[in-house]
Amino acid sequence: MPSKSEGRPPVHRDPGQWVTIDGCKRILVVVHTLVYGQRLQDIFELLRADLRIQVVFTVAPHAFNPGVDAFLRALGAPVLPWREAVHTEFDLALAAGSQGIEQIRGPVVRLPHGAGHIKLSRSADGDRRTVGGLGRDYLTWAGQVVPTAVALAHHEDLDELRRWCPEALPFAEVVGDACYDRIAASLPHRAEYRRELGIGDGESFVLVASTWGLGSSFNRLDALLPRLLTELPPESHRTALLLHPNVWSWHGRWQIEAWLFGHARRRIHLVPPEADWRALLVAADAVIGDHGSVTLYGAMTGVPVLLARFPFQDVNPNSPAAWLARTAPALSAGHSLTDQLAYARHSYRPEPYARIAARISSEPGRFNRKVRRLLYRQLGLGEPAYHPATEPLPLLGRLADLGAERVRPWAS
Repeated sequence: MPSKSEGRPPVHRDPGQWVTIDGCKRILVVVHTLVYGQRLQDIFELLRADLRIQVVFTVAPHAFNPGVDAFLRALGAPVLPWREAVHTEFDLALAAGSQGIEQIRGPVVRLPHGAGHIKLSRSADGDRRTVGGLGRDYLTWAGQVVPTAVALAHHEDLDELRRWCPEALPFAEVVGDACYDRIAASLPHRAEYRRELGIGDGESFVLVASTWGLGSSFNRLDALLPRLLTELPPESHRTALLLHPNVWSWHGRWQIEAWLFGHARRRIHLVPPEADWRALLVAADAVIGDHGSVTLYGAMTGVPVLLARFPFQDVNPNSPAAWLARTAPALSAGHSLTDQLAYARHSYRPEPYARIAARISSEPGRFNRKVRRLLYRQLGLGEPAYHPATEPLPLLGRLADLGAERVRPWAS
């Protein structure tokens, strides 16, 4: 028996019929990885409470996609599938990565996803090395610059851009660094973060930070981990291990926790990738790191930094991270860890570290104001009638609870 619908033309409904607030400018946030999403959160949070704007998200293709879906679910964000997003017109798109952004239909603002343009990357021809994020491979497609705006943290980044992709200079704008500003705003509250983390009076908190890749601290954890376990007295030291989210994404949560199973897991607090590491950095008494952004931000905090690993051949020699490597003491295999931490503390001089930190942002305290002005200019809208304040970081919870379900994610 034929159904009642047979022979009838299909019903085409106007998607606008579902809208409650219409006429909004549509912004697409392009999230390639968890790190990129976390960095972009400082930007798209500036668009809150503006009824003229609708923000949607998409997950762009990338080798380190794992973790992005959970990040967006925690935000409660509306997510478009990538194949749909690239066939939809937008008034503006925000991206911290490059892969696939040439497919976006609408103006794209390209933002940094780390501090200081540290790493060198292979170019498309495989022979020449370029500065990550600033070369033609990142900013052009078919000979044309893709972003309509390239946001930079420091005026000296313009020199790097002039060297690696001069055709992008007309689109460049120096806006500062969001992480720099949030950390700076939080440093006066260091004692509060330490109390919240459960760090007692007289305890020394050591943050061990690793970027991803073969040149990272984590790549040599088999040498560093026994020292952290045996040479730092547990009655006077607390230690947290902070791994770049790309390490978690590639190897998986189960594997990383399995590698640290047992005594190491009980003695060293493993920071989950969704946690806001910036509060830990503010609370630390010392940082042991490598050529990653976290180690570089450590130059802001007024505590000693020790380098466990630094692959000079993979680092932009003009970057502030390279300056840090020429200033900070390097971890030695032949002396005790406690003695080396004491050496770093007693030999620490704030002036050279302040000069390194100043290389991260040439617009200290002005990121929110400058990047919001850029976004609204791109949208063709007047800015909201209030100053976008830079708030201190939220309290993170106790070190002992890191990794529990109640851990607070990266937040504004």
